[in-house]
Amino acid sequence: MTRDIKMVVTDLDGTYLRSDKSISAYTEQVMAKLRQAGILFVVATARPVRAVRDFLPWVQYDAGIFHNGAVVWNGAERIGGTGIEESQKIVQKITREKAGIHVAIEADDRLYANFDAQRIWPGIQYSSTVNFAELSGKVADKLIIEAHSLEEMAQYRKYIPEHLYLQLSENAIAMVMNRQATKTKGIQLLAGHFHISQEEIVAFGDDYNDIDMLQSCGIGVAVGNALEEVKRSADRVCGSNDEDGVAHWLSENLDIPVCRN
Repeated sequence: MTRDIKMVVTDLDGTYLRSDKSISAYTEQVMAKLRQAGILFVVATARPVRAVRDFLPWVQYDAGIFHNGAVVWNGAERIGGTGIEESQKIVQKITREKAGIHVAIEADDRLYANFDAQRIWPGIQYSSTVNFAELSGKVADKLIIEAHSLEEMAQYRKYIPEHLYLQLSENAIAMVMNRQATKTKGIQLLAGHFHISQEEIVAFGDDYNDIDMLQSCGIGVAVGNALEEVKRSADRVCGSNDEDGVAHWLSENLDIPVCRN
């Protein structure tokens, strides 16, 4: 056994999920045995709660970190998270000065967008809006700005207050989050809840928003298809998401014997 691991945390898209968003029978077997052994399985994703519940019902987990850390659930109970109170004002300022910019707001487990959000997230349900008046007085989980590179994202920093941060995801969107809303903060909340130390946690990821948790957990593992910067930030590299890299690493390193697929 690599270490006395008590919690496994994994990103979903590009890490735990295959490219077609499925998981293999082999991965299901490994995770079932992992949980039977008393090791907590946690998903940490930029997705909202509803996207995992409704579109990925085959993903079984003990706890979840959603919206990159803005929302944290233990089972079916929300136990924490940190949002953005001034979301409407920020978005309205951006749209006034950047005509035609595509932006969206996640609040109350619902997406509000001024563009066709299904172009980025096929099949997603959302509320179309022009000026985000519906968000008056609401605390948002995150803001979303369409951006396809770090350089493109940088032009929006001037609109973002100091207590918020920008992070590129999948080279498609810039997520605006509260600085207290990160995957690492979510992991720390769950670790405290379950009386587990950071050294007893292994984390898996592939994208920029996974770097903080890979560096803060006892073992950080990048999948083979991860961005090079993510691989450099990790302690180890496993197989790709389409090779069931997460499951194979866990089976081989945490003494979870399952026949390879």
